[in-house]
Amino acid sequence: MPDIGWMELLVIGIVALIVVGPEDLPKMFRKLGQMVGRVRGMAKEFTNAMNAAADESGMTEMSRDLRAASKFTNPKKMARDMMGDVMDDIDPTKFEEGSATRIIAEKKLAAQQETREKIAAIKAAKAAETSAEPEIEPQTGPQVEPQTGPQIEPGPRVASADPGPALVEDPAAPEPDRAPQAAVSQAGRS
Repeated sequence: MPDIGWMELLVIGIVALIVVGPEDLPKMFRKLGQMVGRVRGMAKEFTNAMNAAADESGMTEMSRDLRAASKFTNPKKMARDMMGDVMDDIDPTKFEEGSATRIIAEKKLAAQQETREKIAAIKAAKAAETSAEPEIEPQTGPQVEPQTGPQIEPGPRVASADPGPALVEDPAAPEPDRAPQAAVSQAGRS
């Protein structure tokens, strides 16, 4: 169906007012309303006839049976329906105090709660794993000893005519950490 907004309806109304004229416009809208009513009535009659034909041929019953059978195509839903309330919490208070049935029910309830806690912990770990950023592990390779010879202090950089990619610094980049270089130079002087 075409998407007609208020502006389009306003333009159509103005054009109809100019073309038809102010005296005949109400008559035209009345006839248009009657035609729309007839079309809707025919559509409703067609829908009712199709539904009646489906009822006579048995399609309605077949559709109902297919919907009932579709619940068996979903194994998870089928298992849930078959198990019923078996998966619900076990209530040990239903049984006599000190009876063997109550003891078994208490053990099963404790096992269910433990299983739920384990599942919740696993889900929380997976959620944390997927949402956390990857951690940077420290390198455990061989450590480099500082040199004991004379150290050359880095001086100010002198820009050449063509600085090349190694000497170009991004003004938006954070200031590099110079503490490790200072520690190396301090160790070399001692």
